[in-house]
Amino acid sequence: MLYATDRHKFLHPKFKLNGSSHTKATLKAQAYGFIKEGEPYEESVGEFLLEWLDKKKYVTVQTSGSTGDPKPIKIDKLHMINSARATAKHFDVYEKTTALLCLPAHYIAGKMMLVRAMVLGWRIDMAQPKSNPLDNIYRRYDFCAMTPFQLDNSLSRLHLLSKLIVGGGAISPALKSRVQGLATKIYETYGMTETVTHIAARRVNSKKNKDSLIPFKVLDKVTIEADERSCLVIKAPYVSSDPVVTNDIVKIITYKKFIWLGRIDNVINSGGVKLHPEQVEGKLATYVDVPYFITGMPDDRLGEQLVLFVEQEEQYDFHISEEDMKVFKPYEFPRRIISVPQFQRTSTGKIQRGQTLTKYLDTI
Repeated sequence: MLYATDRHKFLHPKFKLNGSSHTKATLKAQAYGFIKEGEPYEESVGEFLLEWLDKKKYVTVQTSGSTGDPKPIKIDKLHMINSARATAKHFDVYEKTTALLCLPAHYIAGKMMLVRAMVLGWRIDMAQPKSNPLDNIYRRYDFCAMTPFQLDNSLSRLHLLSKLIVGGGAISPALKSRVQGLATKIYETYGMTETVTHIAARRVNSKKNKDSLIPFKVLDKVTIEADERSCLVIKAPYVSSDPVVTNDIVKIITYKKFIWLGRIDNVINSGGVKLHPEQVEGKLATYVDVPYFITGMPDDRLGEQLVLFVEQEEQYDFHISEEDMKVFKPYEFPRRIISVPQFQRTSTGKIQRGQTLTKYLDTI
């Protein structure tokens, strides 16, 4: 059995953490050091390392809520190893890859950066998981993972990274436009805790394809289909024993490629027309120069009306020509613009639409 006789698969002999090689014993000692004397982000790394090296077959991880209410789940360590190897094959990041960990280790994305390093034999360094993690970094790395918020705050130093995967939320059209022409290969990933991070990715700054609807391509040994709601169903037995049913509305291109259209729980029914906020946001990206999102609000005539929320102290407005208006389908253009001083956000910087709307409604 893997867990009884193949313990070396959990710790590659070429693995290095912050420049130091480790055996199981020395890595445990380092983990205890992080817990006793480290910063809070180092403490969470130490706790995960001890969990990874214990005799249990699983680790406990908090879900993000992508497929239901957030809850703790158990993930098989073998599935985490399989995910790490799939990442290595897809992005060509094998033994001796230099990597930077700048995501918190109490979430699956941070945990998997450590697992990849330990399983594949990477040389990984740790940085404080803050909004601009490259701020005090002065060497180059082959591979890194960030949130869209971190990417947006790291553009001036992105030359330090060869390949970057971005997850935890969609990359906005405005941010995609800002990364065009950069030498760093930037990939938007699709996945969730239940699939042990990403099961698909797409390059967002390729010179060959600048289309905003670039399909996601699934990793090796993953197949996909859409259910009766047009939501994505993921079959990836190497990371999940059962199919994962999502709330993401997709257009299936092939059994290996799909286009993400938006969340079914964000769908707005305006006058009987179902609108995907994420698609409207993409069309508005050229015209709105402040943080924004689209949501629906009750309307006596339409049922719901499309509303544009912007993060701005003063009342916001923008101009769009009659010709450009042709891009928008019926009911797609916002009927109201609401300015609020500050959006509600998650700890990783993701805008919380529902909480922001609720807070606004409480003030009127």
